Amino acid sequence: MVSIKAGRKRLLTGAVATATAGLALGAVALSGTANGATDTAEAAEAAKPTVILEHGAFADGSSWNGVIADLRADGYPVVAAANPLRGPASDAAALRTVLDHVKGPKILVGHSYGGNVISEAATDAPEVKALVYVAAFLPAPGESALELTNKFPGSTLPGALDPVTYQQADGSTATDLYIQQDKFHHQFAADLPAGQAALMAAEQRPIAQAALEVKATTAAWKTKPSWDIVTSEDLNIPPVVQRFMAKRAHAHTTEVAASHSVAVSHPHLVADVIERAARATVR
Repeated sequence: MVSIKAGRKRLLTGAVATATAGLALGAVALSGTANGATDTAEAAEAAKPTVILEHGAFADGSSWNGVIADLRADGYPVVAAANPLRGPASDAAALRTVLDHVKGPKILVGHSYGGNVISEAATDAPEVKALVYVAAFLPAPGESALELTNKFPGSTLPGALDPVTYQQADGSTATDLYIQQDKFHHQFAADLPAGQAALMAAEQRPIAQAALEVKATTAAWKTKPSWDIVTSEDLNIPPVVQRFMAKRAHAHTTEVAASHSVAVSHPHLVADVIERAARATVR
């Protein structure tokens, strides 16, 4: 866009000079060329799909800030949805309201537990052209996030959790899970500065314990092209589990030495994978 604007300024300057010389026809022709170039650029930008980002547990929409900046710089419309973190079915229903609101083709991206949510929300959603999983769960029907986490050793998350049990309106009890703030840096974001991780720890959103125990009923990755970023330094979802899920889904896989907070520590890489998915599936 910068080069187009600069080119247009040069053309308009030329048009003024030509008009001063009395060649009005040449000025009109030059002006038309500038407008045509602008229209072409706007049409190309309008053709890009909307990227919808779904955060996971212990995070919020701000975890995508660096990714959003890159995508917008490249002309992609972006929405970072708010994930209630209550359970795959209700969270997917909330995400579908966003999908219904945004018109045109979409690329759906999920981090961590957000992978469970996009796998369900994208089922029977023809305008979702691709799925991108970022250090995420890709459950098959009948599997839960907790079951997948424990499928292979490597997660140290249970020892870092801070469970909070509370009474619900109907009198029953439920439990929310946080990560202990003094363990958040090591557990969730070891490749980020300590100060930044401390802010993320204070801002974290809890997930309902029950959400991690609910078994998936659908798996959109079975029918939609998928991309997967595997984080080899992840202490939440063991890398071996991530590789297992990516291989099973026949996903286009990128592996990076990063913590679970890869969207924060490696936003350029994450944005690049999303854009690759967009270019491959939306024409």
